[in-house]
Amino acid sequence: MTPLLEPPRDEAELRRRATALAGQTLADLARALGCAVPRGGARTKGLAGTLVERALGATAGSASTPDFPHLGVELKTIPVDPAGAPQESTFVCSISLSDADRAEWETSRARAKLAHVLWVPIVAAPGRPSEERRLGAPRLWRPTAPQERVLRADFEDLMGLIGIGAVEALTAHAGRWLQVRPKAASGRSRTLAFGRDGELIPALPRGFYLRPSFTGAILNDPAALPP
Repeated sequence: MTPLLEPPRDEAELRRRATALAGQTLADLARALGCAVPRGGARTKGLAGTLVERALGATAGSASTPDFPHLGVELKTIPVDPAGAPQESTFVCSISLSDADRAEWETSRARAKLAHVLWVPIVAAPGRPSEERRLGAPRLWRPTAPQERVLRADFEDLMGLIGIGAVEALTAHAGRWLQVRPKAASGRSRTLAFGRDGELIPALPRGFYLRPSFTGAILNDPAALPP
């Protein structure tokens, strides 16, 4: 899909556009954009994100740059329950497993993706069709210095384990706010990672995700430091 609008000129315009969407259902948004209404299934989340991107004028598409490159802002739609609690972990970026021993937080994709985020909650009422999910109040967020210290520590610990060949032993329980989870189109997908003896081995692709406990906290308080 191409953007419905020109990219927002500045952060204030982006904020205004996102705020104007609050309260609309996915069906409302799809009809306004002339798109098919998402009606359940695994693709609903992806379609919701695409609809919001198009309505706000995001231009990055599937590129590795932020969704609004000229503003340095990444868009994240996040499914929440009626009380505002996130329902799942939030994908940040894929991990280059074979480069883990050389990865640095300062130049990482994870840091770039989390440097400035526009969070758009998608509120799901129990028992209601997916097309009736509503967009919640948006929040623009930059990590505070204390938050970035925790994210950096998680990144370094997790990449360090991958770099010494512990990728297959790494579970989603590791990491305070960042976690590593499989990220693949199918269970047959493979990439290269370090083995215990430093050799390259086939492994499921992995990605960084933010825990719901963290995203839920910052939706309420951008400076939150949850356990």
